[in-house]
This record gives sequence, C-alpha cells and structure tokens, in this order.
Amino acid sequence: MVNKVAAGFVIFRRFTPTIEYLLLQASYGIHHWTPPKGHVDPGETELMTTALRETEEESGLLKSDLKIYMECKRETTYMVKGKPKDVHYFLAELINSKAEVKLSDEHQDYKWLPLNEACTLASFKEMQDTLKEFDNYIKANLISLVDYLI
Repeated sequence: MVNKVAAGFVIFRRFTPTIEYLLLQASYGIHHWTPPKGHVDPGETELMTTALRETEEESGLLKSDLKIYMECKRETTYMVKGKPKDVHYFLAELINSKAEVKLSDEHQDYKWLPLNEACTLASFKEMQDTLKEFDNYIKANLISLVDYLI
C-alpha cells in the first residue's frame, strides 16, 4: 500500500517583536487548523510544485509573496481514516506585506498567530511538533538579537 502524499508551507511573518504563523481552518469535518497543504496531483513530481499550487489555491498567496527556505523542511506521517498520510512541509516567510489571504471553499477562517497560540489551535501533536521545529530554526538562523530589541 502506498501512503497518500501531501505538501505545503508553514508560512510565517515577522510581526516585530514576534513571529506569527498562518493557520487555515477547514470548512469540513472537525474544522481543524493547519497551514496550507494538499495532495500531490498526478504528474506533479516535485513536492515544491504541490506546495506552491496548494498555497495559492487555499490562501491566495503567490510564490512572489514568499521567501522559501529550501533547507528547512519536515516530513510527518499520521493516520487519516485509518490510512497513513505523508505530509511534507517547507518553511516560507511572507515578504509581501501587502499580500492578502483569500480563502478557498475548503477553508472558513484564517489566523496569524504566535507559536503558543498556533500550537493550541493546531491540536494535532504532529502539527505542533512541526511548528515548534520551524520556530526553533527561525530563531536560530533567521532572527538576530536586533530584531528582538526593536
């Protein structure tokens, strides 16, 4: 049996002095909160292609709105309806401050949240672990002490 595969971005923005993460609320099922992501379509050989397509479809954010950190990615596997699903997340920063989130029919709400609040809404442990891992990467590699002093 081949696992279902999905890809997406954990998108953050610098909202000095904090970092905020974009979460979308599903308009179906238990109305869970996750970053934009979706299944790999037939013919898509690169996970990045899927992540970009799904991000645009679900949030309206374009590749030109984002800075993608290719070196920061995480794969997680969890069960959906009794079957394993592999999700590949990449880290991206919103660099276009004028970009607006425009939800698809798949989602009913969105929020930009600091890590602790994002982890509370993203109630699945795998998602919480992904957010924390990316937050550690951001703080270790992308944020300088000057950012905290502003």
